[in-house]
Amino acid sequence: MKKLFGTDGIRSIAGQYPLDPATVHAIGLALAHTLSAASPSPRVLLGMDTRESGPAIASQLTAGLIAGGAQVESAGVITTPAIAHLTHTHGFSAGIVISASHNPWQDNGIKVFGPDGFKLPDANELAIEDEIFKRIGDSTAQRSADQTYSQQVPPVNEADRADYIRFLLAAVPGLSLDNRRIIVDCANGAASAVAPELFAQLGGTEVVITHASPDGRNINERCGALHPETVAAQVRHYGASLGITFDGDADRALFADEQGRVVNGDAVLLLAARDLQARGLLTNSTVVATTMSNMGLEAALKRSGIQMLRAAVGDKYVLEQMLSTKAALGGEQSGHIIFSGRSTTGDGILTALLLLDIIHRSGKSLSELISDLKVFPQVIVNVKVREKRPLETIPVVAAAIAAAEAELADSGRVVIRYSGTEALARVMIEAESETAMRHHADTIANAIRSELGA
Repeated sequence: MKKLFGTDGIRSIAGQYPLDPATVHAIGLALAHTLSAASPSPRVLLGMDTRESGPAIASQLTAGLIAGGAQVESAGVITTPAIAHLTHTHGFSAGIVISASHNPWQDNGIKVFGPDGFKLPDANELAIEDEIFKRIGDSTAQRSADQTYSQQVPPVNEADRADYIRFLLAAVPGLSLDNRRIIVDCANGAASAVAPELFAQLGGTEVVITHASPDGRNINERCGALHPETVAAQVRHYGASLGITFDGDADRALFADEQGRVVNGDAVLLLAARDLQARGLLTNSTVVATTMSNMGLEAALKRSGIQMLRAAVGDKYVLEQMLSTKAALGGEQSGHIIFSGRSTTGDGILTALLLLDIIHRSGKSLSELISDLKVFPQVIVNVKVREKRPLETIPVVAAAIAAAEAELADSGRVVIRYSGTEALARVMIEAESETAMRHHADTIANAIRSELGA
């Protein structure tokens, strides 16, 4: 069992374990030591989102990396998928992103990419964890580290952002935005450093950029992919053709159609799958989704002769199943979409450009392209927990889950899991009957709350 790494790196409240200065320094040391086994002088690329804690964590991490023999280069504020792309194409030993994605500003995190641009497999993360705990437990190393928690981060290489923007534009050569009015919500996060310049270079449309003024504390605050209703309202207000909204590190995107209705990752998977299939590019007519994707997506794909496989939640697990099945497309309802051969992780900005290209080539609106997607009523209840005990070992919780599964049978789904990035239990119920859906969601959530509630 991993103790530090969740489904998307190490995440916590900034300044508290495991993001306290000593542990962050130890993470840098451990990573450098692990990388040195493959290269005597590993090069590491560092990037971050816009949280006010980012520079301090970057300084502490840099100190550990340099003490461990690594060379550090900085791309400054930049998106997570940009670091993945640049790590691979520029020959870095690893890429690190300091970000807590969609979490509030008080949180932060550390995500690591390997030299191939992919997130590290669980086995590698476990090995790094072992090294971290050795560093923390070594009192001699700890005392010597006390004087070196901070290290000046190298100057930002501005060419990195320009290189990433060129990559994005090359992915959709000749893209026409057909003089549409488009709303782009940057979540006051990393997209603020990329999206305005990118869309300015595209031209041929009216783009309204919103929430692109980060102050260190307003990331994801009532905006971005965590609050897609915000961009949907702006689409209605401006009479726009499309709304695009990113999360804090822009590895995912959600949308709003021309009627101001939220369009999630399931709908994007549907239209992208059909487009790839029509062009003979959907390998084995297969799409990889997760346990959270709606049954309506599975039904719509089946009508188009496309099978849907389900992976565990987390884009790294979607990608693992994509690689094992040679699938060309995979993603999550939350907006992480992976196009095999184009990216090694979810990339919200790339997804937005590819969706715009599909809309242009089809000559249809976004709502028309997904009009036959009939979603089952679905509810997700998040329960704050003080610990993450196996739910099947708690009788009252296990009984509530069993009752829901027995009643819903083939007319719904029950997915209960712990968040990999937060102290939450997520209760997802999907059913033809909205009454039954809400009853079982509340019953299970209350059972978890009574036994494990924070």
